Amino acid sequence: MGFFNKILDKLGMGHADAATTDTAKTSSTSATAQPDTPSNPAESTPNVTHEAAAQPVSQVDVVAQLEQRAAASTQKLNWKTSIVDLLKLLDIDSSLAARKELAAELGCPVDLMQDSAKMNMWLHKAVLARIAENGGNVPHELLN
Repeated sequence: MGFFNKILDKLGMGHADAATTDTAKTSSTSATAQPDTPSNPAESTPNVTHEAAAQPVSQVDVVAQLEQRAAASTQKLNWKTSIVDLLKLLDIDSSLAARKELAAELGCPVDLMQDSAKMNMWLHKAVLARIAENGGNVPHELLN
């Protein structure tokens, strides 16, 4: 997901799942590739790394970040209701073409893509839901 990854990156959430997966793969590979010898303390490190990788990814305070950006902005932007404002706060292209690209990437129904207002409403909910799925703290009332 190219366009959506830009959003995650701006929120400090980009590729967190990939990093965790890579760490888990590395630790399990290291644990199986090395012999189990108690005399070498360095060999206990893969187990510690594996346990750290198994812990859930910490939640990113998306609300605080967006509120801080909105307060610092010279424009009155309401990220809670507008996908355009949300993208502007993140300094990401908010043009209709960019929003259509993001909507297509996230699987927006074709009939909604024909009406920009309906697409924008769908897209706003979809982006917030995906942010929440990736560890962002999005208020429940914004997801419904």
